[in-house]
This record gives sequence, C-alpha cells and structure tokens, in this order.
Amino acid sequence: MKRILLKIAYDGTAYNGWQLAKDGESIEGKLMEAIRDLTGEDPDIGGASRTDAGVHAKANLAVFDTDSSIPGEKFSCALNTRLPSDIRVVMSKEVDGDFHPRSAHTEKTYLYRIQRGEFPDPIRARYTWNVSYDLDVDKMRDAAGYLKGEHDFKSFCNVHTDARTTVREITDIGIEEKDDEIHITVKGYGFLYNMVRIIAGTLVEVGRGRTEPGEMSTILNALNREKAGPTAPAQGLTLMDIRILDEKSM
Repeated sequence: MKRILLKIAYDGTAYNGWQLAKDGESIEGKLMEAIRDLTGEDPDIGGASRTDAGVHAKANLAVFDTDSSIPGEKFSCALNTRLPSDIRVVMSKEVDGDFHPRSAHTEKTYLYRIQRGEFPDPIRARYTWNVSYDLDVDKMRDAAGYLKGEHDFKSFCNVHTDARTTVREITDIGIEEKDDEIHITVKGYGFLYNMVRIIAGTLVEVGRGRTEPGEMSTILNALNREKAGPTAPAQGLTLMDIRILDEKSM
C-alpha cells in the first residue's frame, strides 16, 4: 500500500463544492470515480481544502492510498484521461504513508476577483464578482490591514461552521487594482467556512462607504456574524496555492 498526493485544479462552476454530497456532483466524487476506474479500488480521498460550491482552485491537494503498481508521478496523466475537462490533476507523487495535507503545516493563498463595470463581462463572469458601483480602494486597503495577524474571526464565519475554534491567523492580505478588476489576496494557515468570501463582502462595504475602515476592529471584537458584511458570491474566489511549510512531513 502506498499513499499518493495529488495537486488538483478545477473550475468549480458546475460542482456542489469539493466534498462528496448527496445533492449534485462534487470534485471529490469525480476524483473517486476516476481513481476507481483506473485502479479498480474504492479510494478514501483526503482533501486539504473543502471549497464551497462554485469556488475554483488552481492548487488544491488530496491524498489517497492504493495497491496499484502505477508510479506516483504517472497518476496525473492516467487520471486526467478519466476526468471531465474542468478538473485536472496537475501533479502527482508518492508521499509518506502518514502524510495528510489537512494536518500538515501549510499556508493557503486565496484570490478574490472583483470586476468593476456597469455590466458583467461574459468572458469573466464565471470567475469574478461584477460590481457596478464605485469603490474606494484606498479605504479597502486600510480596512484590510486590521485583519492581518491572529484574531478570533467568528464575525467572518458562516454560523453553521463546525470548527472547534474560530481563531485563525491571516499572514498577509493585499488589494491590487488590475485594469477594471480589484484583486483581494488573502494568505493564512487555515480558514473558516465562508471566511474569505465574508472578508471580501465586508471590504466591498467599506469601498462603498457603508463601513469605515476603523470599524473592522469593532466587527472583529463583536464575534457576531451579523456585524460583518455580506458573503461575496462564490464565483469570484479561487484557491491559488497550498504551500507545505514542513516538507519533511512528506
């Protein structure tokens, strides 16, 4: 028995999120089907990030165990011939049998894209949130600064979370303007259910002038989801990278 690590990219538009669900297709479900077709085994897949319905990824991670004789680095090509075109395994390799990306020390990078304009651009509509009103990006940057570091992010978490603690650390957060888009990049060791989307929605409220940058401290300290802004639409969010900080664990 050996353990295989996969790095997976996908367009999440057609899927009910990463995790296997009773309703709708999932990324995990499609991977299970492909591995079963390839190896004849029923895999137990462990993913690093359970992205929500409609959220995309360039570098999610997952592991599974197999008795197959296929070399670890060959699984990517073999699985891609069995996966739909909106899911691709971009890397595969054998790792230690006790390695799991969810328990490993990792830093995740998320990107939220906002497209400014009167109407959505149909070419980018699956990957951006169209905002038709003016946004003060400097105020958004000021507000984002309050979120960096370790805080209790209960106000920025879906109330249906099953997390044991809502304390998380944002290692970096930045906002850039790229042509007609605003890019919000958030890095951290772990995130809560809907956390990045709620951060994006709250920063847009700041950009609109509905919330002052300094109110971010008040929102954090309130530990109340109702005090933060709306949850930004799923399609604007992409999991860009999961960096394994202790590669000796692999």
